[in-house]
Amino acid sequence: MDNLCHTLAGLALGEAGLKRRTALATATLVIGANLPDVDALSYFWGKLPALGFRRGWTHGILADLVWPFALTGAMLAWDRWVRRRRNPVAEPARARGLLLLAYAAVLSHPLLDLCNTYGVRLLMPFSGRWFYGDALFIVDPWVWLALLAGILLARRAARQRASDPARPARTALGLVGLYVSLMFVSGAGLRYAIGRVAARHGFMDARIMVGPVEANPFRRDVVIELPGAYTKGTVSLLSGRLFASDWESIPRHADLPRARAASVTHEGLTYLSWARFPYYTVGKGCPARHVCLHDARYYPRDWSEVAVPLLGPLSLAPPLSAPEQP
Repeated sequence: MDNLCHTLAGLALGEAGLKRRTALATATLVIGANLPDVDALSYFWGKLPALGFRRGWTHGILADLVWPFALTGAMLAWDRWVRRRRNPVAEPARARGLLLLAYAAVLSHPLLDLCNTYGVRLLMPFSGRWFYGDALFIVDPWVWLALLAGILLARRAARQRASDPARPARTALGLVGLYVSLMFVSGAGLRYAIGRVAARHGFMDARIMVGPVEANPFRRDVVIELPGAYTKGTVSLLSGRLFASDWESIPRHADLPRARAASVTHEGLTYLSWARFPYYTVGKGCPARHVCLHDARYYPRDWSEVAVPLLGPLSLAPPLSAPEQP
């Protein structure tokens, strides 16, 4: 998810009652909720290194165990050397409370990231396997609005000295949990229904993605892997028909010589370790003497396109067979 979502999640956890656990609680929750995204610095080395590194080491099980201790140590150092030097009578932060809050905040991050089609490598560094929830678009305004409303209402209730000022934030977190659950369940139901249709047409083991679209929880992006191509379209939960929209075929070109050559380069292997539905193109905006790798999840957007250089003339046409000798 985007960092505004992670920040709002940390603030909502604080307003739900956790900020009263210890000094520096809110800061710990907000920083911890964003901390795994330190891997965004990999974009300074380029798009391809970022695709190969992001949502892995800093999001995986080992990092989730280590980050809370590192964050707790940093917060205790700030408390001792900065905060209480400025205000010697301030109540000191409690290490145990900070550690528990750090764990809650840090773990919220990969759980939220798990909800979208980009996925997260939860088992890093022990396994590079990607996990995909396919439930929330990476920027979901409905999650923003629910969390923001809960935070603001909880703060107003605190100013008015309500008996339970944390209730609005807890309600908002509950509603977000319900919303995410419904998106998971509806997506899984659509994937099952589309899989049955594909099986009736002879595609028994077709890989299928049913993912969210921007701002509309009643529509889904669908990618179906077929022999030699993907087919992509959208499905409306309100129409009652699975295939009501126009669908587009995306040739994979994976078995052609230049695609195979690109896929075994360092750049190709790095990209394929990230890609979920890879396909290859030459020309059409791809630099000369390059094969371009794409992911059908994001077709027709090309933000994830990577160009792999190869020597010699390039074509994705199948090689001509040699004429038979008399």
